[in-house]
Amino acid sequence: MIAGSALAATAERVLAAGCTLGEGPVWDPARGCLWFTDIKQHQVHRFDPGSGQHRRYAMPGQVGWVVPLDDGGLLAGLPDGLHRLDPVTGVSTHLLAVPGEPDGNRLNDACVDSGGAVHFGSMHDAETASSGRFYRAHGGTIVPSGPAGICITNGPAVAPDGRRIYYTDTLARTIAVADRDEAGHPGPARLFIDVAKDFPEAYPDGPVCDAAGCLWTGLWNGWAVARYSPEGRLLETVALPVANVTKLAFGGPDLCRAYVTTARKGLDAAALAAQPMAGDLFAFSVAVPGVAQPAARFAV
Repeated sequence: MIAGSALAATAERVLAAGCTLGEGPVWDPARGCLWFTDIKQHQVHRFDPGSGQHRRYAMPGQVGWVVPLDDGGLLAGLPDGLHRLDPVTGVSTHLLAVPGEPDGNRLNDACVDSGGAVHFGSMHDAETASSGRFYRAHGGTIVPSGPAGICITNGPAVAPDGRRIYYTDTLARTIAVADRDEAGHPGPARLFIDVAKDFPEAYPDGPVCDAAGCLWTGLWNGWAVARYSPEGRLLETVALPVANVTKLAFGGPDLCRAYVTTARKGLDAAALAAQPMAGDLFAFSVAVPGVAQPAARFAV
């Protein structure tokens, strides 16, 4: 199932989430909880590891990602643009469409940089057209930022020092990197990793950086998450008991607990019988902590 280096840790299921397409985990340090989405079931999930409490929020469409806002709300990406979700009432409000996004696209993954800007990608929902691209949302506006002409985008992920940003092209099975200037604008993207060389059967999914500047990526059809050095060398893999591993987020008080979302999408009856925990939430401990994601700053 897994190529590359020896396994570094063991993942355990921490929540029977039953997601069709679990995605976008992000730790909320203010509330001490994990947020993630189920794109195909149109849900945002909140999981409190300390108490074990789990809440689902119904959304008006396919929700690719959700991030905490600096005003206490949540910002979410849906096919019709950005929404604000009230975590108390569960009410979502449409804020802004993404300019120029074609019909048939939806939003898929995101991160927040140290200045509170949200970086996110779009993709073709039917996964057949190269109509996706990357954007930056900040100060009430959305502008293109990063590569375009991609069928399935994932990420981006910003390095802890802010000098680099990583972009995943899932169907091409590659992760690109671009240098950022002092204002946070990316330069030309270049190849960082050809994931197929290390994982012949897998596709890179959501990326995230740890405090050492190493990049972790989920591996769709790869049964694992993988960690790469800033130079692009495979350092370690952590196995999961399910094939479709989407993204990792660092959480807990010390950010040394890695939470991993997974998916049931694409699995037939035989595969689901062999992987009864597909779509659930997993966790394992890491030696190198993650980096706290800042709250997003976005208002219209």
